[in-house]
Amino acid sequence: MKRRLIAGAGIAAAVVAWWLTDSAPYPYAQRALLDLPLPFLTNRRLDALLGAQPGERLLEIGPGTGLQSLHVARQLGPSGRLDIVDIQPEMLDCVMRRAAARGISEVVPVRADACELPFPDATFDAAYLVTALGEIPDPVAALRELRRALKPAGRLVVGEFFDRHYVPLVTLLQHANASGFQPGMSIGPPFAYFARLEPMV
Repeated sequence: MKRRLIAGAGIAAAVVAWWLTDSAPYPYAQRALLDLPLPFLTNRRLDALLGAQPGERLLEIGPGTGLQSLHVARQLGPSGRLDIVDIQPEMLDCVMRRAAARGISEVVPVRADACELPFPDATFDAAYLVTALGEIPDPVAALRELRRALKPAGRLVVGEFFDRHYVPLVTLLQHANASGFQPGMSIGPPFAYFARLEPMV
């Protein structure tokens, strides 16, 4: 019993330490943790809201190590394209190495700030970001940029999981309203959800 209490206290201390030291953006040195699938934020749920189609051009903000990137890129076919944006070149390099190893050529890396996207207006059919919005210092500015870069009939999917940078769904909807998006459907519990947003017309 005593050993269990000590082990439990050790785990609790590790969780508290992780919570207090968790930084944004997520550091490349801790990339192994990004390879762990998060409960409820499955690729199947992402697919259900994103609806990627062959030939489309999509945008991902904060791809991490490519957990979603490689999955989505395969759905776009040879005439499609997935632009991945990150401010950390190491993350982009990691995704590109993995894409090359799997023979995936539809991924294009772009080092940029999510609040200043280097794309013309109405470039993308769809965009998504998974556990990345809360790491952006000005999430409303980032959403406005995504709204600008999306086609009028485009769609944006935001995935969030409870951590230090978690954006609650109610907050996301407030940000969406302030940046020109209207809410669509959402999937998952409040602590681990995907939400689809669509440009206001």
